[in-house]
Amino acid sequence: MKLEDLGYTSFLNDYRIENDLAGFDVGRVVVEHKDRYVVKSDNSEYECELIGNLRYNAESRADLPAVGDWVAISAYDTDKALIHAIYPRHSIMERQAVGKTGQKQIIATNIDYGLIVLAVNRDFNINRVERYLTICNASKVSPVILLNKVDLIDNKAMDALLDQLKDRIKNVPILAISNYSQKGIAELKKIIHFGKTYCLLGSSGVGKSSLINTLSDQEVMQTGEISESIDRGRHVTSHRELILLKNGGIIIDNPGMREVGITSSTCGLEMTFDDIYALAKDCRFNDCTHTTEKDCAVLDALENGDLDQELYYNFQKMVREQERFEISEHERRRKRKNASKMIRRVIKNKHGDG
Repeated sequence: MKLEDLGYTSFLNDYRIENDLAGFDVGRVVVEHKDRYVVKSDNSEYECELIGNLRYNAESRADLPAVGDWVAISAYDTDKALIHAIYPRHSIMERQAVGKTGQKQIIATNIDYGLIVLAVNRDFNINRVERYLTICNASKVSPVILLNKVDLIDNKAMDALLDQLKDRIKNVPILAISNYSQKGIAELKKIIHFGKTYCLLGSSGVGKSSLINTLSDQEVMQTGEISESIDRGRHVTSHRELILLKNGGIIIDNPGMREVGITSSTCGLEMTFDDIYALAKDCRFNDCTHTTEKDCAVLDALENGDLDQELYYNFQKMVREQERFEISEHERRRKRKNASKMIRRVIKNKHGDG
């Protein structure tokens, strides 16, 4: 296997030379387990840990390796190595960390396409799809929507769901697929390209692991038994993992996400809700919140029926969430900065006393 099979590029190679990393091997993080990592190189697969400096100089979790990262490593055993540096990331897919105010959680890095998977049974939720789209857009990752398990419904019901998606979401590819009947799978395989990385996004039980097995033409992921009461497999993925497909594509599986919190990136919202932002240009006030203001073009479109009401409510909810995150993030940074000042002052006074 070559590094190019894992997505290695000339940019990464130039960075390796320019930053004196040629003395280290190159690998890509394929599995992350807290402080341990599995890194695949062109000739082996290693269980890795970080060198001390990399760990202690990290200001946040974002400064540590994540699945999808390229890293500089040195082997000290046949299957063990140390991680010395992280290569630049061309994309970072992240969400608001669950239960941690004002903090981000990296989903994966160096992603080219986000495959947003939703199932026709119990999981069809366009509001949630718009959240995933916002994450993709904020990360400059190209989204593709996969309506899965269409074998569970007839063509009329399937077309109705597809129409609902297309009415709300514009300019995003939408494919109807089934792992069971293989509907749409050939079309999906056509957009899987050599050296490109695809990240699966979706709730638990929507068929992500089964989809990986289908795309791989082999059983590479464990899948849960089908629950007759809800017509879906039980969630089995417990960690993020990077998998090489036979056709040369690279896919990252994710545990199902119950919460898809929005962070501080405004561009993600602007791309997802571009219709609203286009209308906003005609608002009377530049700082219009589109809630109660006079001569608000967004509210006028909503009243006239030119703007989908559910889309508007979801937009407002995500804007408020983003604003809360920004306030929390600013407060957390302020406290950290004050703590650093206090530590420096204590150290200075200690040396002064000496």
